[in-house]
Amino acid sequence: MNYSRFLTTVSKNRQPSLIRDLTSLLTNASPELVFMAGGLPNPQMFPFQAASVTMKDGRALTIHPKLMTDCLQYLPTPGYPPLIKQLKALTEKIHAPPCWVDSELIVTAGSQDGLCKALEMMINQGDYLITQEPCYTGTLSILNPYQPRYLPVTADHEGMNPEALKAVLSQWQPQDVRDAEEGVPKVLYINPNACNPSGVSCTEKRRHEIYRIASDYNLVILEDDPYYFVQFGDIKDFHPSFLSMDTDGRVLRFDSFSKVLSSGLRVGFVTGPKPLIQRILLHKQVSILHAPAMSQVLVSELLHLWGEEGFFRHIRAVQDFYLKQRNAMLEAAKKHLTGLCEWAVPTGGMFLWLKVPRVPDTWDMIMERALEKNVILVPGKAFMCDPSLPCQYMRAAFSVITPEQMEKGLESLAELICEEIALQ
Repeated sequence: MNYSRFLTTVSKNRQPSLIRDLTSLLTNASPELVFMAGGLPNPQMFPFQAASVTMKDGRALTIHPKLMTDCLQYLPTPGYPPLIKQLKALTEKIHAPPCWVDSELIVTAGSQDGLCKALEMMINQGDYLITQEPCYTGTLSILNPYQPRYLPVTADHEGMNPEALKAVLSQWQPQDVRDAEEGVPKVLYINPNACNPSGVSCTEKRRHEIYRIASDYNLVILEDDPYYFVQFGDIKDFHPSFLSMDTDGRVLRFDSFSKVLSSGLRVGFVTGPKPLIQRILLHKQVSILHAPAMSQVLVSELLHLWGEEGFFRHIRAVQDFYLKQRNAMLEAAKKHLTGLCEWAVPTGGMFLWLKVPRVPDTWDMIMERALEKNVILVPGKAFMCDPSLPCQYMRAAFSVITPEQMEKGLESLAELICEEIALQ
């Protein structure tokens, strides 16, 4: 593929940071190397010597003095080498990317850091951007300053609709789009599993159809998948990722540990074609330098302590917990919102996407009157490409509240909706 056509002028103009490149030499340097190239602070001046983190099972994860230096010192921009190796092994096992030999993986400060840099790399002011709708509000917040020409694609209980995708692309012929530099869509953004906010997952059949369309039109697919490990079901039965079917080298995949290990650690990773990953890497060299070192070492040591079996055992525990939370939320919704709202059963994640058919727009109801009932949700407009249009949806998160709070909250929400209907 000609990746140059996907890059913005700013991204094309980025040059490697010489100091960052020289610092990366330390990873495999000879013990005899006299390193006078980088301004590395002397570890003797670090006030921290060692640490021990107590696990919930009682075991201790010990950060000995040598490892503590890794935690506190500058790291190579791609990431902590032992963690990179572990993540590559995990990605190869789960996704088996067809273009693996031409792919690269780097660690980012949470998956949204990687997504933000990828969008900056590919979107110029006023460019077209294809996205499923509803769309994660954080992505829209990244994009809106570029004033993109959104091409929203409707999604239902089976995810992004390929026929709707064809419809938004129908104003162009594939041969007119494939090599064009300007005035055509080049990027497709999708949140394929347990989509935020709807909680639905794209079916395998639709994924293959979407990939084929992307191939016809020469689109890069941004596969934003932070809820991959929070799907409900056996991981062996998960739908194949776009990365796993990427025979062209057109998928950038964004993964995160926020939902399964810790959101505060800020550890995510991006996988995709080497030329595109290299551009993201150059951006990292001049912005965050590297993802948090302490967090990367902690995650690496945790994966080493657990091993593959322990990691997947933890994933199953996470899935079981959120499945129970979802079921409790559905029970409360059935009890209090039947006849007032419509919803699809989430296939994973942390959210219930509610439609209020008899309320034309939920914005004022939520933003001006919900707090009086001691309940708050996110109005659906926040997830729409054009927030000036009325929206009958709202998002309820069930991740941290108890079943008792779900009961109380949805009972109050029902009262609010009834009062809102009376005002119509």
